[in-house]
Amino acid sequence: MINSIALDTSIRDKIKTDSIVIQNFKKVSLNLVIVPFLLLLIFFSYYLFSFDGSFVSTYVDSQKDMFLELNEILSTYPNLAYNVTYLGDARVMFPFIFIFLFVAPKLWEALLTSSILTLITSAILKHILAVPRPAAVMDMDTFTIMGRPNILHTSLPSGHAMTAFMIITILLFAFMPKKMVHRIYWTLFLITIACIIGLSRVAVGAHYPGDVLFGACLGFIIAVIGINLNRNISWLYWMKLKKYYPIIFLILMYWFYLILMKTVKHNIPIFYFSLIALMFTFFSITKEYVKKN
Repeated sequence: MINSIALDTSIRDKIKTDSIVIQNFKKVSLNLVIVPFLLLLIFFSYYLFSFDGSFVSTYVDSQKDMFLELNEILSTYPNLAYNVTYLGDARVMFPFIFIFLFVAPKLWEALLTSSILTLITSAILKHILAVPRPAAVMDMDTFTIMGRPNILHTSLPSGHAMTAFMIITILLFAFMPKKMVHRIYWTLFLITIACIIGLSRVAVGAHYPGDVLFGACLGFIIAVIGINLNRNISWLYWMKLKKYYPIIFLILMYWFYLILMKTVKHNIPIFYFSLIALMFTFFSITKEYVKKN
């Protein structure tokens, strides 16, 4: 009897969590993309029409001084910045929110859709704009670089900033509190985290400040679009059902392998935290799976 009550409570909690996400996502309007879209329009117009020369040369020249100043300031704690910057990698960030795979699949519908859009958008823009990374055009002895120097022409936009702001924006709207004061605290907290991750790309010497701003706006826009695309469909609802939990087990084990390989290669704390979060989800879903019906 006690096990039955506990199971019923668990099921109710999962349904309630997903319902909260669904109701909150219904309030997310496409009008929210107007402001960041205008910012991007102003951004491009500024560099296309305000200066002589090509877009790339004008952009890089205007970013150099600000990049050097911010890089010097933000790299004061290099190990911290190097760990934080990996949170802009979906492979490292996802384990921290994998718990919602079987608790709130509606969140993951938006997240997976937005992740695909982010990947495609980032790849296309990097190829079209072809802005050189700081290490490709500046003396590497003049600024701090953490990790292997990137000398490719893939600076704009910052893919890590796009990913971080996309994930944070979805979490922001998914669990938006009802009370206004709580909404303010929640929003400030998550946006601060996203900004720290974004600025870490400047700290490690991988991106110009403009790359981060551009990526942040795109990440927000893509998240809002991803939420709206999934508003009236439920293609991950089956993840709530216990009989499909083995599929989630396989996903978690594959991800464990990915993070383990990165840990072996780099051996920094953020990967261990990611592994711990992954194991927490694995044990949580295992506990649910072995419960008696």
